Amino acid sequence: MRMIPLAMCLSLMAGPATAWELAGSHRIALHARDGTRVDIGTVRLQPRSDGRLVFAVQMDRAAFTDHFLSMREFKCLTGQGELLCHVPYPYPRPDTVTAQDLAWLEHSLLFLYKLPKEFGAKLWNGIYFKLRVTDGGLVGTPQAVDLNLIGAPPGNVDVPPYRPALRDDIAPGTRWFEKLTIE
Repeated sequence: MRMIPLAMCLSLMAGPATAWELAGSHRIALHARDGTRVDIGTVRLQPRSDGRLVFAVQMDRAAFTDHFLSMREFKCLTGQGELLCHVPYPYPRPDTVTAQDLAWLEHSLLFLYKLPKEFGAKLWNGIYFKLRVTDGGLVGTPQAVDLNLIGAPPGNVDVPPYRPALRDDIAPGTRWFEKLTIE
């Protein structure tokens, strides 16, 4: 009679691995096309009684440098021939999400890119990271948006303005950062 090792038996009894837990404190990182990772902040997600999670994003100021563009200060990352600047969403928002609807968190992670030699901020060069839940956390794929859309307050502050019809996919390898993760 063959003996099954104890460790194997215990692992079979434990059942399948659990999915990533959305609630809690998680690191936010950008992943460059050359494979480097830059930690840029944290997000804390707390469950509410209605099934939604309230979130708070804290950007790590030490990861960024200050750039004065178009009469406004931006926190930016510089590298690989590109400047990537965080653009805080400027209007009140509910700061709540569900695993199926991460839009307000996505709106908290807006960026713009420009070439270092270009003058001023190019708001039509916005980057929106479309998030999806995976077993290891949230993974964001960059999409192009025109940040001029949020130059004036939206008509309905409860609806995220960058709906899918206002976003375009970005070809892989086009931008410096190809992915955003929350782990």
